[in-house]
Parts: sequence; C-alpha cells; structure tokens
Amino acid sequence: MLNKKETRLRRARKTRARIADQKAVRLAIHRTNQHIYAQVISACGGKILASASTVEADVRKEVGNGGNAAAAAIVGKRIAEKAKSAGVTSVAFDRSGNKYHGRIKALADAAREHGLQF
Repeated sequence: MLNKKETRLRRARKTRARIADQKAVRLAIHRTNQHIYAQVISACGGKILASASTVEADVRKEVGNGGNAAAAAIVGKRIAEKAKSAGVTSVAFDRSGNKYHGRIKALADAAREHGLQF
C-alpha cells in the first residue's frame, strides 16, 4: 500500500511525462505548509526561466502567512509578471500531483488573470 507522499509523486510523474511529450514550458508548483513556490522551467527541463515564492522579501512584506490562498494568489501574480518579462506567455501547468484546489487553484487563477496561458 502506498502512503500519501508516494501517491502524490505517482500522480506527478504521470503529469510530467505528458508535459515532456508536449515539449512545453512548464509552470511547476511546490507547496509546503508554510510556503508556496512557483517556477517556470524551459521545455528541455534544464533551465529555470522565472521563479517566485512566499519566501521572497517583497512577498513577505505583503502577507503575514505564506501558507494561505491569499499568499498563493500573490505568488501567481508575480510568476506571471516574471514569465512575461522572460518572454514566456504559454505554459503547461505542473501541479506536482496536488489537487487543483485551495492554494494551487488560487495561484493558477492569479497567473491566468495576469496573462499566463495554460
């Protein structure tokens, strides 16, 4: 029987394999209880084009708690702006096996609102 982490990683592997077949730039999310991190990774998978997280000093000033949907929305906005300045408009959303709900959904919606397409 698989534990919670192993099942999440199994789901993530399937998603990443599909994204690799498409040879698409991906928006990868990493979520912890305290923080949320987002990276735009090149199609070859070898280069990080943009990144944003609740650990950054400017985001820390805006939000007290990095582990809520409001903080995730701010990270979504920042990653969209940074990706656009790096010349990326279209990405594949890699939610790392997490449910599309709560903080993950808040980040995705904010990124879409600010110009990222996925």
